[in-house]
Amino acid sequence: MIYEKLPEEKTMEPFISVDKLRVIYNQGKSNESRALEETNLGIFPKEYVIIYGPSGCGKSTLLYSIAGLQKPTYGDVTIDGKAFSKMTPADMLELHQTGIGLIFQAFYLIPSLTVLDNVCLPKAFRGERLADRRREGIQLLHRFGIVEHADKYPSQLSGGQKQRVAIARALINKPGIILADEPVGNLDSESAQNVLQILKELNEVDKQTIVMVTHNPEHLAYADRIIHMRDGRIVKEEIQRDKRPVEAKKTEIVEIPPPEESLELKMLMSSFKNLLPQQVDVLLVPFKAKQLLNHLLSELNEEQVSIAEALVREVLFKNIATEEMEHRLDMPYEQGGGGWNKIRARAIAERTASILSQVDALSTDPGSAIPKLAGYLTERFHLKLDSPQELRFQAILLLRVESKIGQLELMKRLDRPVRQGGVGLHRQTAEKVSREMEIIMLLKYR
Repeated sequence: MIYEKLPEEKTMEPFISVDKLRVIYNQGKSNESRALEETNLGIFPKEYVIIYGPSGCGKSTLLYSIAGLQKPTYGDVTIDGKAFSKMTPADMLELHQTGIGLIFQAFYLIPSLTVLDNVCLPKAFRGERLADRRREGIQLLHRFGIVEHADKYPSQLSGGQKQRVAIARALINKPGIILADEPVGNLDSESAQNVLQILKELNEVDKQTIVMVTHNPEHLAYADRIIHMRDGRIVKEEIQRDKRPVEAKKTEIVEIPPPEESLELKMLMSSFKNLLPQQVDVLLVPFKAKQLLNHLLSELNEEQVSIAEALVREVLFKNIATEEMEHRLDMPYEQGGGGWNKIRARAIAERTASILSQVDALSTDPGSAIPKLAGYLTERFHLKLDSPQELRFQAILLLRVESKIGQLELMKRLDRPVRQGGVGLHRQTAEKVSREMEIIMLLKYR
C-alpha cells in the first residue's frame, strides 16, 4: 500500500475517520480507568486540525490511536478507506513508514547519529540507496534552514533546531498526514513560532493534512478546526476555516461531566507531584519510565540518561526484555548504545527486572503476592524482622497495595515502634522502603 494525498475527486469522505473509539485500562477491575470515551471524528484532506484541552484529557491518546500506536478497546480508525482492524502487519508498517509523519515534544533524535543521518533514518529502514536518501535529506535541511548543521550531533543543537530536524525526519518519506504531539512544548517562544510557521506552510503550501495536539490557546489561530476535549471526550468543535465539503455532516457534541478520580490515582498523585489528574493514557508510560529511572540511577551524563530512559520505555511497553536493555546500555555510542560499562548496565537491568517482577505479581494476584513482596523488600533493605514484625510488615504492605493508606501513612507505620503497633524500622530505612513501594505502585497502576 502506498499512502498519498487524496485526489480532488475523492475528498467527499473523511481521509481519517474515528468511529466510536474507546480506550479503557484495567477493564472490569477495581482500578479501571477510561482514557477515551466513545469518540467520533472525521478529518478531511488538507485540513489543519488541532486537538485542544488540558493535560490528561485524552488528546494524546486520541492522536496515538489515529497513528495506530494505541490499540482501542472498542471502535476503529480508518485512514484512506482502510480500517486499522483489517490491516495486516505489513499494511500497518507501510502506513507508519510512508503514510504518517510523527512529531513529538521530546524530539526523539538518536544522539549517536548526525543530523543528516537522523533525517534519513526512515529511508534507511526502507533500504533506499545511501546517495539518494542523503540527497533528499540535504534538500529538507536546506528548506528548514539548518543544512549547515548536517554533520553535527543532536547535543550540539538548540531545542528549535532539534525540532526542525525531527520535522525533516517526519517528512523524508513524503507522508500525506503529519501528526504532532505538543511539538513546541519544550521550545522558547521564538523557536515555537518558527516551528508553528513550518507546520502552517506544510498545510497551506504542501497541502498536507495536519493534526496537532496542544494545551496552549495561543496556538489555536493556526487551525482550520479545533476539537476541544475534556476527560476523555470531545466536548466542542470550533470551525475557523471550513475545508470540509458541504456534504460532510456535522456531529452534535454534548458536554459530559468529568468522571471521578480513582482512590489509587489520588494516592499516587500525592506521592508524585508531577502526575496530573486523568493522566492515564499512553503518556503515563514515559512518566513511569522517567520516575523508575530517577529511582534507579545515580550519576550519569544527560545523554546516557536520555538513552536509558528510552530503553526503559521500551521495556515498560514490552517491546524489549531487560536482557536486551542491558545489552544496548552497554553498547558504545557510535553503535547507537548507551555507552555504559557492563557492570552498571547489568545492575540497572537486574534492578529493573526485580521491580517489574513485583509489579507483575501484584497485578496478577495481590493477596498471594504480599509475602513475596515483603521478602523482596526485606532482602533489598537488609531488614531484620522477627515473626511478629514480619506479619505486621505484610499487613501494612497489603493496606498500601489496596490503596487504604498512602505513602506518608505507610512510612509512619513502618517507622512507628513495635510496642505502638508499628514495624520499628529506622526512619531512613522506612523512607527507602516507602519510596520503593511507591515506584512499584506507580508501575502497577494502569
